[in-house]
Amino acid sequence: MIHSNNSPDSAMTPYEPDLRVIVSLDVEEEGLFSGNYAATGCGVRNVALLRRLAPLTNELGFPLTLFCAHTVFANAEACSHLAWMRDHCNAEIAAHLHHWSTPPLDDVQNTPPAQGEKHGPPTRTDRLPRELLRQRLRTLLDAGRTFQGAPLTSFRMGRWDLKSSVRPLLAEEGITFDSSVCPLRIFNDGPDHFLAPSDPYWLDDAPSLLESPVTQIPLSRAVARLWHNCAKGTKWADNFHFWGALSPNPVWHSSAVMRAATRLHMARGGRVLSLFWHSSEMLPGGSPNIPDQKAADALYTKIYNFLAWLARNYAVRGLTAAQLRAQAPGLDFGPRPAGKGDW
Repeated sequence: MIHSNNSPDSAMTPYEPDLRVIVSLDVEEEGLFSGNYAATGCGVRNVALLRRLAPLTNELGFPLTLFCAHTVFANAEACSHLAWMRDHCNAEIAAHLHHWSTPPLDDVQNTPPAQGEKHGPPTRTDRLPRELLRQRLRTLLDAGRTFQGAPLTSFRMGRWDLKSSVRPLLAEEGITFDSSVCPLRIFNDGPDHFLAPSDPYWLDDAPSLLESPVTQIPLSRAVARLWHNCAKGTKWADNFHFWGALSPNPVWHSSAVMRAATRLHMARGGRVLSLFWHSSEMLPGGSPNIPDQKAADALYTKIYNFLAWLARNYAVRGLTAAQLRAQAPGLDFGPRPAGKGDW
């Protein structure tokens, strides 16, 4: 049974769901899964495929949160598809910072690589000059405001690259909801999100900012803690999520694992389920996991069937990030739990 904030009777019928569900996409340029972090000439034809997701909202009741990169806001055709999703499917338009392709760009970023070469992984955000990172964040938010006619208040950092030292910038620029944390991950030369919880929490260093991690939970909490203590600093530290974790991510996992992740999360008291994928993963050939149209069709079917299963079997409410943030003060989310890491 699903209750959406957009249903006609939602204002009249008091209702407390067992589970709130956020369905989000990182809406971005193509080519990233090939390891090419280009700053210019980025294709965004995958954005047109968002319209295929309309039944997730209009039939099943799950509104989408679209975390959009600057490359998308800079493309008029892509913006027309965003507007359609907003106006016809109540999608939230949110911000997704790819700092390497967001102005102001430096000389290296503006220079195309030599034939046969790629723009390699970008500088980690905590190593960028703080004022440069702030300027790029403002460029993204200004583009979003121009498109939307209102400020964007929900955010996800590209490559999950949000360290604690960078996070205060978000609150300073008006962000009230962040989803840049991926639990059970220790990113190579990047942030440590391993010990982050799967449910939202309030941040001590930015009190107005609600952190809502994507859902990824350990099969065994004890094994996860042991792994974090023993593996951190090794080249295989980030391997745990391949074998010791469950999530509802439709690209990473099978339908059976997605359902098992939901059951285990709820059994442990989880109140928010957050699943995501990339818009480019809907494009045949857009990622190694989606080599052709058959695979793209199978991904859509998996997502639709999973959300239909949720709606049939549980008392759930589909929410956008902004809707969850609006409800958060009344939901008794706690402060950030104790634990080391960049979350």
